[in-house]
Amino acid sequence: MAVMRKDTISACLVREALQGFTRPELDAGAVLASQGLPSIALDDPRQRVPVELYGRIWLALAAAHDDEFFGMAERPLRRGSFNFLCRSGVTQPTVRQALIHTLNFMGLMLGGFQGRLVVRRSLAEVVLQEADGQAQRPFAYFTYWMIVHGLACWLAGRRIPLMAVELRCAAPDYIDDYQVMFSDNLRFSQASTRIIFAAEALDLPIRRSKQELRTFLALAPSNILVRYRDANSLASQIKSGLRAQPASDWPTSEALAQSLCMSPSTLRRRLAAEGIQYQAIKDNLREEQATRWLADPSLSYTDIAEQLGFADASAFYKAFRKWTGTNPGHYRQLILGDD
Repeated sequence: MAVMRKDTISACLVREALQGFTRPELDAGAVLASQGLPSIALDDPRQRVPVELYGRIWLALAAAHDDEFFGMAERPLRRGSFNFLCRSGVTQPTVRQALIHTLNFMGLMLGGFQGRLVVRRSLAEVVLQEADGQAQRPFAYFTYWMIVHGLACWLAGRRIPLMAVELRCAAPDYIDDYQVMFSDNLRFSQASTRIIFAAEALDLPIRRSKQELRTFLALAPSNILVRYRDANSLASQIKSGLRAQPASDWPTSEALAQSLCMSPSTLRRRLAAEGIQYQAIKDNLREEQATRWLADPSLSYTDIAEQLGFADASAFYKAFRKWTGTNPGHYRQLILGDD
């Protein structure tokens, strides 16, 4: 696996972005050259490019083809559409209204991508209403979520965590960047395409100033493309280490510090500099694993609680509600289609 540096994107996604504009006499490299863009080793999954370059490619293709959706929909997403969504989004009172506005506009412009907001008690989902038949390619779905979810996060002034991303299409060969952009819990070959998140995010107010809007638009679309965790950060290294062992064997902060050859105070200080605590790392990892295991009906709540290192199912229920704002039973019903 390539080292996933902060503010970079895989060349695999650049190749996907160019796919809709290639033809027998014009390969991806020629498409880049036709736009005055540098050559990229598109067939090397280890190759990464700066997110700013990816943004330049997006803007160049949009200008050349009057389509900000890479030619992947029934109708083009006309140039200036994202700008319009940002300017109209800041006039909405809450994320709910802004999200509904975005979904309606995207559906009107793209035709085949009709998004619908559904709220079920403490959970919200955006479901794509698609005609029966062949699913879209993964890059098309993720580009749609990148616009819809990325804009919602900016308008809210905070990251809106996604508990799960489900897609009708089969899993592509490369998913690493998608997991970082959206959620570790990606589920492919599903009955429908949707994202699931805590409904409480819908009530977040939108309070973006005109200056913030101008700054955001000046940097768009690069500023919504990726929100990478730095794979070389201490927090990421700790999380990778914890993933490799059962939750019951996770070390205390003192034992972890010793294994890293530093004092407990140094460990706390370095994690604080990255804006996170050791307990939060463990909670994030438990939530990630819980949402994945809850999609497996063969695992009981007691099984999941035990695998996550909880004393009993009751303790797991309490923790899951704290993490997500909902209970595991409701989430399981929704994810399995029993709600």
